[in-house]
Amino acid sequence: MALKKRTASAETLKPDPVFNSLLASKFINCLMWDGKKSVAQQVFYRALDQIKARMREANPVEVFEQAVENVKPTLEVRSRRVGGATYQVPMPVNPQRKQSLAFRWIIGSARGKKGKPMYLRLAEELMSAYRREGEAMSKREQTIKMAEANKAFSHFAW
Repeated sequence: MALKKRTASAETLKPDPVFNSLLASKFINCLMWDGKKSVAQQVFYRALDQIKARMREANPVEVFEQAVENVKPTLEVRSRRVGGATYQVPMPVNPQRKQSLAFRWIIGSARGKKGKPMYLRLAEELMSAYRREGEAMSKREQTIKMAEANKAFSHFAW
């Protein structure tokens, strides 16, 4: 039986100082480069300030949480080698991986855009994910579409 993989960060993670949210704290850690947490926090909080300014009626933390929730994939394909052939087998995604994929896609699509400061790019990506559009959502749709297309190999999932 496989043991549940838990990282030290999952146990020692403290909520972020401004919103007291574990999800925000985890996101800031994923956003961080070269151990520069204060820079990552500044980018994140400025992005939430932008969301607050542009979406007056919405709470920025709820927009962030809903954006992450919207981007989380339900299915993904995994390579499985069976008798010399490699199949792309659709499998359900476990909750921790769902969260890390959502973070990775949101941050990756924000970093992929050029010409604006990171906090503006992140704010735009979070708002578009909240509205179920944008690059991170299209990445999610592609992943699920790929899994649907390979449903024929689902009997190899074990």
